[in-house]
Formats: sequence, structure tokens, C-alpha cells
Amino acid sequence: MSDRTTAAPGAGRHRAVVAQRLETDAEAVERDLLRLVLTVVELIRQLMEKQALRRVDEGDLTDAEVEGLGTGLMHLEQAMEDLKDRYGLCAEDLNIDLGPLGSLLPGRTDEL
Repeated sequence: MSDRTTAAPGAGRHRAVVAQRLETDAEAVERDLLRLVLTVVELIRQLMEKQALRRVDEGDLTDAEVEGLGTGLMHLEQAMEDLKDRYGLCAEDLNIDLGPLGSLLPGRTDEL
């Protein structure tokens, strides 16, 4: 018996291809990470907006709470727009395609 292990044919080439795919520049990694974070924040923002509208429609909130929710959601939406502008992103960049499941983020008129 031999102590040496033999590599499968083409294993070295496979490692080179994988290494090549993993090499990215720091700016691209930072932008992609920011895109992912903003996507999650946008999803949560849309869910909060739907929940707030539901509570307003049901009459669960006082006028002051409605005002506070509206102001908070407007500020969050403006902050999202500022970040997208700052990093050169648009709404479509945040909408991840889930293949057969469709898009992650519904449009403004879609229901969550």
C-alpha cells in the first residue's frame, strides 16, 4: 500500500477555477454586502408599512401614533433613498430574483 493519495483527474484545474471565481475586489464585495443589507432593510420597511396601514385601517392607533408612524416611515424611506443614491443603487438592484418563486420584494401595489 502506498501512503500517497492520488488526485482525481482535473482536480488541479477545478481548484484554479474555484480560486478564480472567489477572487473579487474589495469594492465589489462591499457594494454587494451593502446591496444585501439594504434589501433586507427594504423588505422590513415594506412589512412595517403594511402593518402600520393595517393598524390604521382597524383603528388601533391614536392620532398621535398614526402621525409618529407616518413620520418614522417617511424618514426611513428617505434614508433608504439617500443610501441607494450614495452607492449608485436603484430599487431594481435590491429586488433579488428568487427564480421560480419570483422576486423577493413586491412592488408598491402588491400585497405582502
